[in-house]
Amino acid sequence: MTTISSPDRERLIRAAIEAKNGAYSPYSKFRVGAALLTADGQIIKGANVENASYGGTICAERTAIVKAVSDGTRSFIALAVNTDVAQPISPCGICRQVIREFCALEMPILLVPAGHDSALSVGVLERTVEDLLPLSFGPADLELPRPG
Repeated sequence: MTTISSPDRERLIRAAIEAKNGAYSPYSKFRVGAALLTADGQIIKGANVENASYGGTICAERTAIVKAVSDGTRSFIALAVNTDVAQPISPCGICRQVIREFCALEMPILLVPAGHDSALSVGVLERTVEDLLPLSFGPADLELPRPG
């Protein structure tokens, strides 16, 4: 697993918590904030944005990735995700696949419960992309040789 410095880790967690304030979740009432740490030290935040046509909803993780990628950033060091739930919540399946598209398998994902207290530094569940999406299909798989 790639490691990030303690200051970057806390900065990333704080950004995910702040990002949650931008959530638009009138239907589920389930706010999510995400923050990506880029290779050059920037933090890009995203929040979930719901839609009355539920299929038009976009999760916080994808919001952050789409913002970054559309601005030309495609190299990421870590991701943090925060909700209003008192236990760590993992990205949904669609988000896991989008994360896999742009992030290294060993990249850490910090799952931050509501009420996180950085002074205590407990409760954050740290996993990798590969942990969350084992045996994943990614861009390199498209280049694999095909018989005959």
